[in-house]
Amino acid sequence: MAEVIKGFIVAGPASGVGKTTVALALMAALRKRGLAVQPFKCGPDFIDGGHHTRACGRASRNLDGWMLSADANRNIFSRSAEGADVCVIEGVMGLFDGVDGNSEAGSTAEIAKWLQLPVVLVIDASSIARSAAALVHGFQTFDPVLTLAGVIFNKVAGTAHYRLLRDAVMSGTAAVPLGYLPRDERIRIPERYLGLFTAGEDLLPDAMFELLGELTEKTIDLDELLESAASFPAPAKGIRILTRTTIRVGVARDKAFSFYYADNLDALRDAGAEIVEFSPLRDPCLPDALDALYFGGGYPELFASELAGNRSMLASVARFAEAGLPVYAECGGLMFLGKEIVTKDGAAFSMAGVLPLRVQMTERLVNFGYTEVTFTSDCLIGCAGEKARGHSFHCSKLVDTVPQAHVYRTRHSMTGREENEGLCVGNVLASYIHLHFLSAPGMAERFVANVQRASRVQPAMTMADEVHPDAFESK
Repeated sequence: MAEVIKGFIVAGPASGVGKTTVALALMAALRKRGLAVQPFKCGPDFIDGGHHTRACGRASRNLDGWMLSADANRNIFSRSAEGADVCVIEGVMGLFDGVDGNSEAGSTAEIAKWLQLPVVLVIDASSIARSAAALVHGFQTFDPVLTLAGVIFNKVAGTAHYRLLRDAVMSGTAAVPLGYLPRDERIRIPERYLGLFTAGEDLLPDAMFELLGELTEKTIDLDELLESAASFPAPAKGIRILTRTTIRVGVARDKAFSFYYADNLDALRDAGAEIVEFSPLRDPCLPDALDALYFGGGYPELFASELAGNRSMLASVARFAEAGLPVYAECGGLMFLGKEIVTKDGAAFSMAGVLPLRVQMTERLVNFGYTEVTFTSDCLIGCAGEKARGHSFHCSKLVDTVPQAHVYRTRHSMTGREENEGLCVGNVLASYIHLHFLSAPGMAERFVANVQRASRVQPAMTMADEVHPDAFESK
């Protein structure tokens, strides 16, 4: 293991400049050199992290200044850096963009300062030459506390174009031009309405990462990049106290369900849960001897026909819920647990029917952004009065619902809108909100303890039952 670890943040002036492409290219090239690369993603993003994981062979971790405290981010960073030679963090939106226009809260810049890491600025050069220097100068001087390690240009027309960009930056700023990626359709990552296509859809073959690594070695000065990166002592190898496994949690994982914070799953493991992955698309039924289910987000609407066609799995999930065993679902998981998903063209596909509602796909995002949750009742993951943080990111709405218990009161950061959320039906808790378990102390431990307690409640609960008073009592 390296005695010293290098680290830097890949950021941009705005979304869409190619941060993900450049970050993946650097990850692939550094790994090609034989280095162990630990990837991270700033902000509440699942898709980019999936591609990071493919490129690095190590699970990407989310860092977030709004959902998590400075200490929580530092702990995630330090714990994940163990065994790595270099840490590459991809930023979110523009470098200074956060939850409001008055502060750096929730921004990439905030994470960079918390972790004391320099920034590599990615500039989309497709329609710019000397003016790039003015842009770089502004970002370099806007916050003098922040360190700009260098600049990488994306979508460059060729060596002559890069010389113009390099000379402009060198003569007009103190930033270091580190190189460029050429304009090349072969390295374009397909996009859809919620962002890039997911890593699980296998649209980026290994050859793509090989190509990215080869291009980067030719056009980006990796030695200069590593020289300008931050150096910090490798964390001492942690002596992990093995927690006795007390429950088995089935986690849906396939092309339809892939949106999970890696640290949520680790928190559950640390609390005593064994994670057992299964595929609602491919598997005929749930794995044996599960105590709870966890359905994350994803794109169930794109695979609605396949999900609906796997009738034995739908029946298996319905029986599990009807038996009173706990089920936790976020966003795409909520959609799967409803009666049916109705696509934008009006086609309806039957789902598990655990929740008495239908889901209608919409043309636009609904309640997009960070969300703070206050638990209004004791439930699977929280106690009344406690708060947690997460985000909302979906193009659908609930229709044909019947009156049922809500255990969240949410406040959406972008609009200030408040509403009831967190549907509680029997021992099923489902919501559009992707919660980060590390945003509130004890969420994972409460999940595990409540699953243990629910397994002792008799008789088994069904969808029509209210929450059993003993099932989720406060500890």
